[in-house]
Amino acid sequence: METFTVRDLRERTGELIRGAEAGKLSVVTKHGTPVFVAVPFDDALLKEGVGVALAIHLFDEERISLSRAARMAGRSVREMVDLLGRYGIPVIRTTADELEQELADFG
Repeated sequence: METFTVRDLRERTGELIRGAEAGKLSVVTKHGTPVFVAVPFDDALLKEGVGVALAIHLFDEERISLSRAARMAGRSVREMVDLLGRYGIPVIRTTADELEQELADFG
């Protein structure tokens, strides 16, 4: 998530828009205090609403946990897992090194 100041909006508007087009959240601040969040206008926003879309994006960017995203979206953890799956967002994220270690431990 990128942070922009109100002053940045004049000079870096294109960057804010490109980030939104790429599915990235941005926070706009004024004197260091968050003023608003720019949420990408995507299928999640259209189908689920702002609160759920924000929870999905924050989880996808690894800013909040699954349980926090579920609470934010007003869903159970199981419902949130299903919802994330519908949008192709993995719930378990294993790095190649972690997977290699798991396989070594297993075998």
